[in-house]
Amino acid sequence: MQKLANKIAIITGASNPKGIGSAIARRLAAEGAALLLVAEGPEDQLKAVAVECRTLGGSASRVEAALYDLEKPDAAEAMVEAALKLFGRIDVLVNNAAVRARKRFEDFTRSDFRQAVAVNLETPFFASQAAIPAMRRQGGGRIIHIASQMGLVAADERALYGMTKAALIYLTRAMAYELAADGILVNAISPGPIDTATTNPETARKLLGYLRSGRRGTPEEIADVALFLATAAPEFLIGQNIVVDGGYTTH
Repeated sequence: MQKLANKIAIITGASNPKGIGSAIARRLAAEGAALLLVAEGPEDQLKAVAVECRTLGGSASRVEAALYDLEKPDAAEAMVEAALKLFGRIDVLVNNAAVRARKRFEDFTRSDFRQAVAVNLETPFFASQAAIPAMRRQGGGRIIHIASQMGLVAADERALYGMTKAALIYLTRAMAYELAADGILVNAISPGPIDTATTNPETARKLLGYLRSGRRGTPEEIADVALFLATAAPEFLIGQNIVVDGGYTTH
């Protein structure tokens, strides 16, 4: 029996066919979830992921794709409203979309700062706010923030990205503390080095020595954890940040 039959999930940042968002989408679709997949673009890639998810979910599976510029005010709320109009409920919200600008600290601009905060922090904050009333009405839900190991450790040219992810980890705890009594369970996943289409080969080579696993992770391994949090995670698991990093942060 599919674990997410008759459940509805929103997943942001789902257009990269080799990314974490699309891997989570495929995993949840295979377990019967109806999906709203969201990304800024490219539209053809997002639609292709949606088509694949429909196939995985079976003939009755419903998967919708929508383009949203999550830097814009009210985009997160509009996304949630669209999901409610399409499906009537929201059971799982996966806040995965992120901006990963890399510069020396002194080279970041105010524009860089505003963009990173808008996508990496404001979007999870306000999308979650918008989903909470529906989750309360239906007796609960699951919110999963995709944070990062860079919210826990420092690295060159990652000050802005790491700052927003550290804030997202704190937001996970704060939300979980307030919302658990309503049956809304909030947790985070912090991926370490993961092989995606955007992986820089030189960066991958440098990081390999820090990985006790001896390899980079896969998007599917993050998707496995997301499925656990969306389905099998006990109600006693509240406000946790699950680090999936091949041992990177153990030293």
